[in-house]
Amino acid sequence: MTRFAVLNRNSEFRALYHRGKSQVNPALVTYARRNNQGITRVGITVGKKVGGAVQRNRCRRIIREAYRELLPKVSNGWNIVFVARKKTQFLKSTHIKGIMEEHLKNLGVLKNEKNSNSAN
Repeated sequence: MTRFAVLNRNSEFRALYHRGKSQVNPALVTYARRNNQGITRVGITVGKKVGGAVQRNRCRRIIREAYRELLPKVSNGWNIVFVARKKTQFLKSTHIKGIMEEHLKNLGVLKNEKNSNSAN
């Protein structure tokens, strides 16, 4: 199981909400901002509007699995927050992965595919 660094301080989440760039979808909101640490850290939030604890935990698991599959494509040096919406709980991780990939590509977080292919 691949591990990744996490955001867990409220001030870090608030900084992303206010100063980060965002992408919106009915199932997922993504915030991203460069950091000076050289590692990419991820935070996942699910509000109470999504449902009870079981539904919120399912949303977290779905988002975490989708991100884990995209991890090799993600550049270093970013703070990212994924915010689940009510629709998230009804989707599979593969669908969320597609949404997430589009968001990260638009935000410039994904590695340039030309450079990664020529390195092989």
